Amino acid sequence: MLRVLAVDDEAPALGELLYLLRADPRVRSAEGAGDATEALRRIGRALEAGAGAGPGADGAGGIDVVFLDIHMPGLGGLELARLLGGFARPPLIVFVTAHEGFAVQAFDLEAVDYVLKPVRRERLAEAVRRVHDLVRAGAPAASSAPAPVPAPAPAPEQIPVELGGVTRFVSVDDIAYVEAHGDYARLHTDHGSHLVRIPLSTLEERWAARGFVRIHRSHLVALARIDELRLDAGATSVRVGSTELAVSRRHARHLRDLLMRRAGG
Repeated sequence: MLRVLAVDDEAPALGELLYLLRADPRVRSAEGAGDATEALRRIGRALEAGAGAGPGADGAGGIDVVFLDIHMPGLGGLELARLLGGFARPPLIVFVTAHEGFAVQAFDLEAVDYVLKPVRRERLAEAVRRVHDLVRAGAPAASSAPAPVPAPAPAPEQIPVELGGVTRFVSVDDIAYVEAHGDYARLHTDHGSHLVRIPLSTLEERWAARGFVRIHRSHLVALARIDELRLDAGATSVRVGSTELAVSRRHARHLRDLLMRRAGG
């Protein structure tokens, strides 16, 4: 069962979160902290208490997971998560926030989940299930000497999207192309599209190693999803499934080179 620390500077929100967590049968204990300083103090005490605990002392001396708000006075949730990531045995992290715009930074920090406020019981239960599965899969076998605890697996290459108040996860491998919408981007897959609050330039930098290439100021395309390259009266375009996208002159030569290398490789 899970040992939980919840951190939120708003007392009503913290109380509600703790109430829901303590009602979950997978949670052994759930304590609260009103800011990052108090959270670090509690984690320090847990480390001291768990120093001689041996094989059962997972996470930060007995804390399996920290449920973190992002916007807090002083040290914010993202900064606290970075600090905890430097521990020899860091606890898992779940962000609980009213702001959906920090999802990319959260998953860069290998957060297990990103829950939006107001917190719904069913959505929180899903986050607890994910944490529980990870802790159970990484639990060391009983032995006379402490077994090494594997670090939490890196978050899968997915991007969180909001659909009707529910956070879902779209695999980057399912995305054919991305369309710019100001500070937002629309992700196009074979099954529909999703609007996320991330600039196209950010996704271009993050996904370059996964084969995404900029073809226009408005479009980022998965190279492997390009079915045709068309040249017509000096204009260049590509076909991605049933969609035809213009390629700007600035990007045309680089795109042709990439496609030729891919075809020859």
